[in-house]
Amino acid sequence: MLTENKIQAKNIYEQAVRYMNNANKELQQAKKNGKVYQDIKHLRIACSTAYMAMLKALDGIFMLRNIPKPKRRASVEYYQRELSEVDKKILTSLNIAYNILHLSGYYDGLNDVVTIKRGFEETEYIILKLKQFI
Repeated sequence: MLTENKIQAKNIYEQAVRYMNNANKELQQAKKNGKVYQDIKHLRIACSTAYMAMLKALDGIFMLRNIPKPKRRASVEYYQRELSEVDKKILTSLNIAYNILHLSGYYDGLNDVVTIKRGFEETEYIILKLKQFI
């Protein structure tokens, strides 16, 4: 029988997967043209949605490891600080995905297909880690 935390983590995992599915749909709507995406609006939505999927998955991992949530909105520094003590590989994935998806993809509108794909892969890795911990 699953513990309460594992049940909640499974729900969080399912939400993260749903977010990633939505991000992939948005990315398809951004339409590739060679090595770049054409529609920056859909690209930005895809990047921000994938980033949110990653944060959901990290919340699930933290919950399973009994890492308390801050009283205010969690910053990327919170996730980085906590992961630096727990799992360096996940921290590396967080940093890569944060820089690609949140900063470059969402804010700057970076439309390079290979780079965005890498950000999505790092997010999927973190979601997979949550599934393994459940």
